Amino acid sequence: MIFLAMILLGCLLGFAGAGGAGLTITLLSVGFGVPIHTALGVALAAMSFTMLSGAVSHFREGDVLLRLGLTTGGAGMLGAFAGARISDALPGDILSKMTAALMLASSVLLYFILFRKDMLDSFVAKHASKAEGASFYAHALTIGVVTGFLSGAFGIGATAFIQISLMLFFGVSLYHAIGTTMLVILPISVSGGLGYLVNGHLDFYIFLQTLGGLTIGAYLGAKLTRLASRDTLRYIVLSMPTIGGLMLLFK
Repeated sequence: MIFLAMILLGCLLGFAGAGGAGLTITLLSVGFGVPIHTALGVALAAMSFTMLSGAVSHFREGDVLLRLGLTTGGAGMLGAFAGARISDALPGDILSKMTAALMLASSVLLYFILFRKDMLDSFVAKHASKAEGASFYAHALTIGVVTGFLSGAFGIGATAFIQISLMLFFGVSLYHAIGTTMLVILPISVSGGLGYLVNGHLDFYIFLQTLGGLTIGAYLGAKLTRLASRDTLRYIVLSMPTIGGLMLLFK
């Protein structure tokens, strides 16, 4: 049943072009009663494979800033592993609510990225800086550790947080922020998944069902993307973490 449900979820994710780690957590936890710690570990581990394909694709398109991505992602590995260790010490009900809160916060940032790009561009133009030299490494390492910790502790990729941070502190374009974020999240998700494995919360049977279902579903769903308008896709992308966060919060 998990495998079949993940195929359906994968179709939705592939159709809308979204990552879906938060919705994967919600489906496992709320829909199938999987313990929240296990759901987080499975979502992070599965995200490693989706981020790999995404990073390769964006790299071929020239949208990945290697030095920035590798520095930030390398620091993120430390933060993710530490976050997974902290997560292990949190009671399940508290962890569920904190994960839901982070998903809803991501929805707010996604709203500005998807629907108020003019406002976001204006804000970035006024506040963006161009970190160089020692400042470059200080900012990259800080962003990596903080977002890595959030990902490791709460199982989501913190995509919106990383994208906006890269735009504000390094002055990169949205296209480069999206591509580089894929590279940043790749080592974060691998390290976070290993952290949950060490803590004994990575169920390989559930992981294989989740990864297989999402992969098949995403492939099928991507073929339907052009059937929907851009506005429809934007609403679907925004609704997924919002609905998932609310369900997880009030389960």
